[in-house]
Amino acid sequence: QVQLVESGGGLVQAGGSLRLSCAASRRITTYAMGWFRQVPGKEREFVATVIWSAANTYYADSAKGRFTTSRDNAKNTVYLQMNMLKPEDTAVYYCAVDLAPSIATMMRGDAYDYWGQGTQVTVSS
Repeated sequence: QVQLVESGGGLVQAGGSLRLSCAASRRITTYAMGWFRQVPGKEREFVATVIWSAANTYYADSAKGRFTTSRDNAKNTVYLQMNMLKPEDTAVYYCAVDLAPSIATMMRGDAYDYWGQGTQVTVSS
């Protein structure tokens, strides 16, 4: 089992930046670490994932060019740096771990095994 704890959410003005962190309770070196977000009443949405190393990162179209995910395996932590934030980025952001990562399924929430509690990101216009 893996416990995940997100932090770093908050209120920011449009155009601003936030960095989310997700600390895992054990080694995550070989796993995929994904970021998803959800707005009440809407489906959970894939944002980004990093598989094995920083060389294997993938982003939703809405995140490309603005968000960067990275991992520090020594700290069992992944990050989501979010720049040029827009009001439509407002959501609860979740990190998740996929113990058997696959490029074919990395954007699917049901491929991930454990989830954090979520952190609220609010972007004001």
